[in-house]
Amino acid sequence: MKRKTKDRGWSPYLAGALLGLLAVVSVWATTALLGKSTYLGASTTFVRAAGLLERTVAGEHVAANEYFKKEKVRVDWQFMLVCGIFLGALVSSLSDRSFKLEGVPPVWKKRFGPSVGKRAAGAFLGGIVAMVGARMADGCPSGHGLSGMMQLSGSAFVALAMFFCVGVIVAAIFYGRRAS
Repeated sequence: MKRKTKDRGWSPYLAGALLGLLAVVSVWATTALLGKSTYLGASTTFVRAAGLLERTVAGEHVAANEYFKKEKVRVDWQFMLVCGIFLGALVSSLSDRSFKLEGVPPVWKKRFGPSVGKRAAGAFLGGIVAMVGARMADGCPSGHGLSGMMQLSGSAFVALAMFFCVGVIVAAIFYGRRAS
């Protein structure tokens, strides 16, 4: 049976090649400008953003926090990168006309029903689990996968394989064998 495909979206090969170039350019630029190599990653940026928000209501707590003494609460190039990820995704989805607002994605609705509250709770709890895992692993999948593999780090290969395998298992548990 021939599968019907939509001819929309970016080529995954082009997107992957551009992401690889971004990773190389980020290391080159940070080495040239900052004097040290800094690799792509996002999870630390979210923690710093939380620190920025917390500093507005409890500045003394942030100043006394051991983690924030090590990881300075600031807007830096990685913070801007995360903003750019959001804006780039928006621009690319608008340019290929795939953008649409939806409270509940069709695959979720098919499996769990149309409740926006249930979807929001699932996304919120999933975000907490992902962030706790990223902090425990001292980095997120993008940091370990992109930057670690770029350095041929053995732990990055193991971490990325584990992220992928656990993702497949969780998807199978939540969505069954077929998500479409």
